[in-house]
Amino acid sequence: MPEVAGYRLLRILGHGGMSTVYLGQQLSLGREVAIKVMRQEVLTDEIGRRRFENEARTIARLDHPHIVHIHEVGRTREGQPYYAMPVFPRGHLGKRNLTRDESRVREILEALLSALAYAHGRGVVHRDVKAENVLFDEAERPMLTDFGIALRRGYGARVTTAGVAVGSTAYMAPEQARGTDVDPRADLYSLGVLAWEMLAGSLPYKAEDGLSMALKHVQDPIPRLPPHLAHWQRFFNRALAKSPGERFTDAQDMQDALRRVPHAQKQPLRAALARMRSRTGPKQLAIAAVVVAAIGGGIALLMHLERQSTERAFARYTASAPAIATALPATTDLDPTRGAPLPDPTDSMLRAAPESAAQRFIVDATRQLQQRRLIAPSGDNAYDSVMTAWRTDPSHDGLAAVSNRLFAALGDETEQRLRKGEDTAVRDLVSRMTRLAEQDRSGGNAQMAQVRKRLGATLSSRMDQAQQKLDRTAAQRVVASAKTLGMDNAQVAALQARAAKIAQPGDRVADTVGDMTLVQAGGKLVAVSRNSVTRNDYSEFAKATGRPASLCREKASLLRVLAPRTWETPGFEQSGAGAVVCVSWQDAEAFARWQSQRSKLRYRLPSAAEAQAAARSDNGKAVAEWLNDCAGGSCARRMTSGRSWRGAGGGRPLDATRGYDDVGFRLVREL
Repeated sequence: MPEVAGYRLLRILGHGGMSTVYLGQQLSLGREVAIKVMRQEVLTDEIGRRRFENEARTIARLDHPHIVHIHEVGRTREGQPYYAMPVFPRGHLGKRNLTRDESRVREILEALLSALAYAHGRGVVHRDVKAENVLFDEAERPMLTDFGIALRRGYGARVTTAGVAVGSTAYMAPEQARGTDVDPRADLYSLGVLAWEMLAGSLPYKAEDGLSMALKHVQDPIPRLPPHLAHWQRFFNRALAKSPGERFTDAQDMQDALRRVPHAQKQPLRAALARMRSRTGPKQLAIAAVVVAAIGGGIALLMHLERQSTERAFARYTASAPAIATALPATTDLDPTRGAPLPDPTDSMLRAAPESAAQRFIVDATRQLQQRRLIAPSGDNAYDSVMTAWRTDPSHDGLAAVSNRLFAALGDETEQRLRKGEDTAVRDLVSRMTRLAEQDRSGGNAQMAQVRKRLGATLSSRMDQAQQKLDRTAAQRVVASAKTLGMDNAQVAALQARAAKIAQPGDRVADTVGDMTLVQAGGKLVAVSRNSVTRNDYSEFAKATGRPASLCREKASLLRVLAPRTWETPGFEQSGAGAVVCVSWQDAEAFARWQSQRSKLRYRLPSAAEAQAAARSDNGKAVAEWLNDCAGGSCARRMTSGRSWRGAGGGRPLDATRGYDDVGFRLVREL
């Protein structure tokens, strides 16, 4: 396995054409992470290597609640690019069967469209939207991953190619399959394929190999859904259109169309008419609409009787029946390959029905949500419109749906603001959501509980980042945020405990090489050994590596030949716990590399600034110590620090190839 500084790689999670994903442990925080490493044999492909690194950094800049967050980007000791991200033990979308859960499919599509809208708005086109690239976190939120990186690994009929046409052919837009330039509409096509797969339980096109699959996306007409899903057909006629110009213009347009797809359970009349449209001609459709309208009129009548007199309601509603029939066109284009929107006869039914006083506020709220006017500007925002609708007519059939949409949008906005530490804005948003939840007595409490769970996860993620950077100030801000958001006492206490564990400059920390002191030098926090490396420690290294002892006498000295001195016989008595001397700078540097390899941490010799800032305890005779600093621009001689038992002060430039009986060394660990 490759070596990644600060992590211990445990096992392989999966392979791709360009990379391998490992389960790892981040040593500084003791948490499990997924580490994606570019494969060694691909390193010769300079273009691929640059793309891997540049796109990893692109993902790291995408801060969205439904896009996988990257903890760190770097290179392994072998020079392979890697990035670390959270582990998602709940697996990917391809392992789930959602054919009987249409409401969950809608939730997932809403989340993914929100993520794509965010990415597209920042100039990022995913190019590989597919089931395997949608992961689920502990809160069951769908998370989009692998931006811009095409894998060659296939799954069943899903074959991934890495050539001119980058992406997975089972989900590939026609223009992408041809290898021509793509824009965000290619992602929307792929998401349409994914939506079809979730609803129908299979891909819209089937083929034996990747090339045949790509040709089907380019040439074959849009297939028809089974009857029980026919109310989705109009949506897919645009989502899977061959030409980008006939598809949804952007993610928001697709999201708006998704919300107009009738719910089979909540709107049975619309769903039934949609199914009829998929099976009948225009004349039969008109007749069916009148029949359904009559049935719908009876249902609406019974509801209306509760508020108004039977005679007036019946007269007004039955008077609209002829209008329903005449509102239907004489001919209707049902060609599924053209994607032309079909007239919906239920629109006439809805217009004919008596309108609630809350209707105009719901219409306003729908428009404002599309424009992302959630709480501003004053007098023209979705929050004010929905709250007014609740006060005007809480029994309106469409109010709960638009209220839920607003609540979800406010939740996403709150989570993004919380990630950025904008606590004042977060408090205002939480206060508004609390008041909104109070209006919806049937589901408001559950919605608010879910939001608090999401905010708790976001605070935990911010604490992770603070711990990783050893930033106690940032950690304390996280605790303050938890208090102002009204998190329960147990959550606040847990965050406080994590913040208190973050070490600060001057703190002592335990390490495999003994006690160390945290030091801030050159704008960087490192741990420096309090004691010199001992004879016992060096003896273990010398035996493990077979490193010969360096000479420890002046070159012109006769005693150098007659009584040579080494780290084992420095010329005076020493215990095993005494500081090792008579080791060259090269010996000390080799010891640091060996210690790094065996512990999977990064050790080196200190700089002058780090040695000066660190507390120091002498073990045995006082010795000077080797530094990493070169002398006068020549690294053939290295600097030392500290005053030795010979009385020699620090700052001496010495020959890096030989040892001295009053010079030892200690280590620095990079965090």
